[in-house]
Amino acid sequence: MGEIFVTGHRNPDTDAIVAAISYAALRNALGDREYKAARIGSINDETARMLERFGFEPPQFIKNMRTQVCDLDYDRPPALTGTVTMDLAWRTMRNVETSTLPIVDEEGKLCGLLSAGDIASYDMQTISESRIDALPVFNLLSVLEGQLVNENSFVVETVSGEVRIAVPQAIDDPADDGQDCILICGDQPEVIEKALEREINCLIICQSEIRPAWARSTANTCIISTPLEARTVARLIYQAIPVERVCQREAIVSFHLADYLDDVREILLKSRYRCYPVLDENERVVGTLSRFHLLRPRRKRVVLVDHNESAQSVPGLDQVEIMEIIDHHRLADIQTVQPISVRNEPVGSTNTIITAMYQELGVMPSPKMAGLMAAAILSDTVMFKSPTCTKRDIAMAERLARIAHVSLEELGRELFSVQGADDKPIEDLFGTDYKVFHIAEHNIGVSQITCAEAEGLLSRRDEFLAYMEKLKHDKDFNFVILMITDVLQEGSHILYVGGDEEMQQAFSVEPKDHYMFLPGVMSRKKQIIPMLTALWG
Repeated sequence: MGEIFVTGHRNPDTDAIVAAISYAALRNALGDREYKAARIGSINDETARMLERFGFEPPQFIKNMRTQVCDLDYDRPPALTGTVTMDLAWRTMRNVETSTLPIVDEEGKLCGLLSAGDIASYDMQTISESRIDALPVFNLLSVLEGQLVNENSFVVETVSGEVRIAVPQAIDDPADDGQDCILICGDQPEVIEKALEREINCLIICQSEIRPAWARSTANTCIISTPLEARTVARLIYQAIPVERVCQREAIVSFHLADYLDDVREILLKSRYRCYPVLDENERVVGTLSRFHLLRPRRKRVVLVDHNESAQSVPGLDQVEIMEIIDHHRLADIQTVQPISVRNEPVGSTNTIITAMYQELGVMPSPKMAGLMAAAILSDTVMFKSPTCTKRDIAMAERLARIAHVSLEELGRELFSVQGADDKPIEDLFGTDYKVFHIAEHNIGVSQITCAEAEGLLSRRDEFLAYMEKLKHDKDFNFVILMITDVLQEGSHILYVGGDEEMQQAFSVEPKDHYMFLPGVMSRKKQIIPMLTALWG
């Protein structure tokens, strides 16, 4: 069925990244080896430090979850090289029940496309055009199940000429065209002798005993013996040509595994072909695609952690199959086509829920995994100072710390040390933990930077406000808010662009120069968004 991606939200924080890693590890420990941690945004500095601290690589980055060609159950017929015979290609089509075969070079790269229609068209041409040029002897022997009679004296690799059948009435003149002839005959010694005297290009002897003199012949004639009757040989000889002479080689429409289904549909609407080659990233043929494969595409499968709002989720969410949601935020607008497992609990961190799941399923996280999960809980609960923090968060973090043999206090200080705040680009700082919310037809961007000391960040207030003003204009936001949450002060410095009156009404604090300090406000989810929701509710 393919991989199941476990992913957090866009602009992921530590809790989202670690939740994806820890939940995928839990399911894999239970034998579900198809779960894979993923991310849909950049790793911030805090998360990067914690991943390095405990020896983990960042999850795989996924740009979007739109359905691709690789998600389709496309056909995988054999890919033949251009040197194989028409006979082999036709038998292959019948065996695998397909009407089209990709033709490839020695490296497996596409060089042509052979259809049953191409074979039929060629067969019709042979009715009026009986000549064959440069027919490989190797191919001819294969198709006719034959043997080269004068193998020791004949060295030419191909034969050419008009195909003729030596019927009894034509015994005295078996090759009207002189040497330029491929003659088919039966047990007709006189015809064979005269053909060898004239040194015709090729002599095919059907169901006849071969005389030693013919085998020793030094004539420039390819002599082939076959157990097939002359009538059958007359039909099969044309099927000995290489398929590269008949297959379509120009203007071939093909697709790559990474192509998106929406784009493929647009191309198919403008194309008349029934079958299209599918190529991998190295341009090698891996299969063929037909229109009916698009009717029931196999959707990508995902587990959403630390979010349940479409605006915060992966692009192309409407094209995926959501398997499960594990979250600790308010229920939002994500819809599914069938019932799924949803675990949504009022705790301060998604990793608190996942730790409980480890416990319930009897799986002990490794010390490194336990340390990483403890860091995620500390991050989301702001060292247990956030109003979203519960006794369960504290209990689970302490349990994980014991497994990991780490100090929560030391881990917290390491976690919230904002490094490089003086010279790091403003957009990078702002995007550390940034989310978009849609509340009563208002679009709001809210970023949160949690630190142990806010002075360095506040010194760049003008830069933040200029960037936020540009973001508001570019994204058509009603408000853009930055929370600089100081763990030691146990409050948040608020910078914003938008209406002063609305901000004062929402938080009951008089702002000054697009700034206010909100003591005790540590949580965007529980203290900022609910106040704005109440304002416009």
